[in-house]
Amino acid sequence: MASVDLEKLRMTGDGRSIAVLTSGGDAQGMNAAVRAVTRMGMYVGAKVYLIYEGYQGLVDGGDNIKLANWLSISNIIQLGGTIIGSARCKAFTTREGRLSAAYNLVQRGITNLCVCGGDGSLTGANIFRTEWSGLLAELVEAGKITEALSQQYTHLNIVGLVGSIDNDFCGTDMTIGADSALHRIMEVIDAITTTAQSHQRTFVLEVMGRHCGYLALVSALASGADWLFIPESPAADGWEDRMCERLGETRSKGSRLNTVIMAEGAIDRHGKPISSNYVKELVVKRLGFDTRVTVLGHVQRGGTPSAFDRVLSSKMGMEAVLALLEATPETPACVVSLSGNHAVRLPLMECVQMTKEVQKAMNELRFDEAIQLRGKSFENNWNTYKLLAHQKPSQSKSNFSLAILNVGAPAAGMNAAVRSAVRVGLAQGHKVYTVNDGFEGLARGAVNEIYWRDVGGWTGQGGSLLGTKRTRPKTCLDKIVENIRKYNIQALLVIGGFEAYEGVLQLVEARGHYDELCIVMCVIPATISNNVPGTDLSLGSDTAVNAAMESCDKIKQSASGTKRRVFIVETMGGFCGYLATTAGIAVGADAAYIFEEPFNIHDLKANVEHLTDKMKTDIQRGLVLRNEKCHHHYTTEFIHNLYSAEGKGVFDCRMNVLGHLQQGGSPTPFDRNYGTKLGVKAVLWITDKLKETYRQGRVFADAPETACMVGMRRKVLSFNPVTELKEHTDFEHRMPKEQWWLNLRPMLKMLAKYPTNFNEYVTGEIEHVTRRSLSIETGF
Repeated sequence: MASVDLEKLRMTGDGRSIAVLTSGGDAQGMNAAVRAVTRMGMYVGAKVYLIYEGYQGLVDGGDNIKLANWLSISNIIQLGGTIIGSARCKAFTTREGRLSAAYNLVQRGITNLCVCGGDGSLTGANIFRTEWSGLLAELVEAGKITEALSQQYTHLNIVGLVGSIDNDFCGTDMTIGADSALHRIMEVIDAITTTAQSHQRTFVLEVMGRHCGYLALVSALASGADWLFIPESPAADGWEDRMCERLGETRSKGSRLNTVIMAEGAIDRHGKPISSNYVKELVVKRLGFDTRVTVLGHVQRGGTPSAFDRVLSSKMGMEAVLALLEATPETPACVVSLSGNHAVRLPLMECVQMTKEVQKAMNELRFDEAIQLRGKSFENNWNTYKLLAHQKPSQSKSNFSLAILNVGAPAAGMNAAVRSAVRVGLAQGHKVYTVNDGFEGLARGAVNEIYWRDVGGWTGQGGSLLGTKRTRPKTCLDKIVENIRKYNIQALLVIGGFEAYEGVLQLVEARGHYDELCIVMCVIPATISNNVPGTDLSLGSDTAVNAAMESCDKIKQSASGTKRRVFIVETMGGFCGYLATTAGIAVGADAAYIFEEPFNIHDLKANVEHLTDKMKTDIQRGLVLRNEKCHHHYTTEFIHNLYSAEGKGVFDCRMNVLGHLQQGGSPTPFDRNYGTKLGVKAVLWITDKLKETYRQGRVFADAPETACMVGMRRKVLSFNPVTELKEHTDFEHRMPKEQWWLNLRPMLKMLAKYPTNFNEYVTGEIEHVTRRSLSIETGF
């Protein structure tokens, strides 16, 4: 990976022209991508053109191709759809149409094209690129352009951004719009669940995905649906009997509702379509349940983009410009993609070819292969859903017992982690206890045995249903040990933030004094602050960022009728600036003050001057985020007073403290799934360790690797001993010493038009997409 020299970038961009278009079906986040491509292009000194109405605008030319300026893409990051329009264009599929498109680009000196769309749009772009020299020769022959002009623009560079709510493009973790579509689906499922419970109804929900079951699969996993139809893995013959048996069994065990989720492309083992109405009629006829069908349709494409889609699109847009500047006639057309929080560049046609292979496998009824070609992450989702959806009797009792507790402040997704941990524990044959109110509850003896049905419907609930306290074990160690002995607890699963990490560390350090603490321990990181070592992301941080973003969107909107207003908004996070930085990118903030990046009065003065200049343009509002502990003296009130005094006569100032709304609300689809998977992985790891450390009739686990934090680094889940994480932890400020998200800071500043040093920015590398890369990738 190579870092970027800003001055070299500026020299490379000077005199170049870049055009950006959106094509095919729209997806939330496309506007953020257009904004990032435009601003990064201008930042490096290039001219940037916006092409309206997709390829149709490229073919028609004229006013459909407009030179952009900094303000032309202002205040669009929060908008769904695409402000430059998208259209399916038949003309571009013909040679004549592409001839016209080439003429329109050459006339404006554009030889760099960024296309945001699905595999069809990107394939079209690649055809255009390969034909470019031939098209120019034809234009010269027809007398439409001069030979000199054709020699000046001999090569067309193409870079793709995948915009598709279906997440059906091989090689990329997430496509632009997929996370937002999941948000829309989960909002509907949560709403339908309440009415279904009231009337004891069965609901059949049909989601988009003609050829890809991603949306159906992830929403089923996030909602705990009773039955699922996806085109990649149709149910075996006789599925009607099994489904009805499953739905009836669920009701007989006390559930008041059933949920069946199906992709619109649902088929049976022989490739025959299955319709939502057929499923409804089947349930009514066989079971007599009051059943309703809801087809979500284009609701999934609409609405505001999620925080993830805004940050993803911004990062991809910025990387796309760098890829265009570095492209040569020899480099293949590439797609900018995401691989575990890092941008990568993938050869476009390798991805397209692999995406077509999936469809071919499904057409030929090779369904197991289709699932593998979707990638390891898809396969993991499918296996996790099958494991948790329906209770299977455990093969045998294990004689092991496991206790699960929540520690620290509540975080969205905790309940999803508890649900999956309980169910996997029971499936492994363990006795499973839950503990109320954290370590304090364990000391008090608030320990209860729990069963499969007890955690039904927990996935979508916010907060902590078990109750959680910040108490550390060292204040009540003897009583904790007494209850571990009393209930014969052989493993602890602690779900929480920095207090959970510190708590398990204290238990491990006390092992020398208490044999009862020589048990297996695992921490699932769950905190909105994302300040726990050993993981890139903590459970609950995605929900918190979305909550902060939604509030900031409303705060910004409140200034639309008020001229010249700046808002100072305080976020949570302790000393960790993750929330402020990520929310800042997602809402297009002018600045975000964080502890990790020291600032002084001169920096504050420069920010005020920057906003004063901004107020002289048509954008007469500003938004500044401040992490709650970013500076001991420069408090939110101080910064508000400073801005008010220095901006007097130019803008007025308002202050908002977001507070605990960042901890509340329903978990996002990401946190529901992340919690579910972490719960599964943690209990499977605990089970292995229990077997390894069982000797002479008891569990004796005293090695460092028997007390671990489960964390995700890029896309790899790993278990790191808590004792080893000590050296990577800043205990004074309660955060890791190194944090990956700090490399997002240059992007935040660039998008706000601040002079930025990109020496720390690391560009994406070319990675290849093959069957092997899809199958060996760990995926999450």
